[in-house]
Amino acid sequence: MSQISSQKSSLPQSNPSDAKPVQQTGSWLYAFWKFSRPHTIIGTSLSVLGLYLVAIALSPPNLSSTHLLQLLGTWISCLCGNIYIVGLNQLEDIEIDRINKPHLPLAAGEFSPQQAKIIVGVTGILALLLAGFLGPFLFGMVGISLAIGTAYSLPPIRLKRFPFWAAICIFSVRGAIVNLGLFLHFSWALQNKVTGFTGKMPVPQEIPAEVWALTLFILVFTVAIAIFKDIPDMEGDRQYNITTFTLKLGAPAVFNLTLWVIAICYLGIAIAGLLWLTSVNTVFLVTTHLAALGLMGWRSRGVDLQDKGAIASFYQFIWKLFFLEYLIFPAACL
Repeated sequence: MSQISSQKSSLPQSNPSDAKPVQQTGSWLYAFWKFSRPHTIIGTSLSVLGLYLVAIALSPPNLSSTHLLQLLGTWISCLCGNIYIVGLNQLEDIEIDRINKPHLPLAAGEFSPQQAKIIVGVTGILALLLAGFLGPFLFGMVGISLAIGTAYSLPPIRLKRFPFWAAICIFSVRGAIVNLGLFLHFSWALQNKVTGFTGKMPVPQEIPAEVWALTLFILVFTVAIAIFKDIPDMEGDRQYNITTFTLKLGAPAVFNLTLWVIAICYLGIAIAGLLWLTSVNTVFLVTTHLAALGLMGWRSRGVDLQDKGAIASFYQFIWKLFFLEYLIFPAACL
């Protein structure tokens, strides 16, 4: 810790108390949008919608307005949980973000630490309260996700310091907990025609092969996101002793590893569609995933790993492929 402190003192810094938080409504909302990390908000929204559609496709209910209320409430709860997790991470990384991500509201001084603490606290409480009202599966999913997100960012645990545990945190939440939790929640809610938790523990739901396939795809894909995300942040991570796979292996090795991991995802889901997933549209599933694989191969050509902007652009492209899966797979199931 003393080494980190000495490094911090040697760097040009601005005191958080010197920040000039935004005052105008429009500017505040834009800062809040950046604070919520839009690519994660889009990913969370599509995962909620995608698992809702998969639950409907695999076990069609008699849809009613209560089901739409469940969808809306689940979406809001998950968004609040998302903002809590990414907001807490920014609160603990203000100095690092001034090097790696100076556009973020805390690093740029658009939000004060006190404002960010209020946002994080309110969204965390709202996520748990709303999830607790809507159902036990959702409450369990949100509660576990928030606990892991807290351990990821907050000292003294701060798992993001360790590349293995940081990756475990990211892909366990995005990959397994969110997908399985949302499917169990929607399956329970759609079949029981409820808008909230009745107090009775639900009967364990059977998870079909299609949901396991989607979960495994997202789980492995999130590994690629987890290892790639640190390539643009090498400078700040090195100065603040945040160990990452990029610093250990080098940017070219991590870049190529990311491509191989994503290729395995696409080829694996295509093979699963041909051999095991009998209730999906096989032609659509295989064609779309092979097309996405080809698009990634084309897009990866010529990425300059010395250009931080090019790396960040490709990272956002990977997130777009992640978003796309929550549209492709439910469409194949419907």
